[in-house]
Amino acid sequence: MNWTQIEGKWDQMKGAIHSQWGKLTDDDLAVVRGKRQQLVGKIVERYGTAKEEAEQQIDAWLSKLDRQPASDASTTRS
Repeated sequence: MNWTQIEGKWDQMKGAIHSQWGKLTDDDLAVVRGKRQQLVGKIVERYGTAKEEAEQQIDAWLSKLDRQPASDASTTRS
């Protein structure tokens, strides 16, 4: 799954994103609105990680989604 797909399915993906990064609030996800760099910034803000680490976390999460059956992608739990 690429970021364009995430962005296009943002409302469906918010649950999976919240499961992955539980410190992100609904307000945070509303601000992000599917924009990858906004998500990076919110992860940095909430978790105190470096920007590069947040980007790596997102890449790892995307890879994990690619390994799941398509029907499970929007309900990922970590």
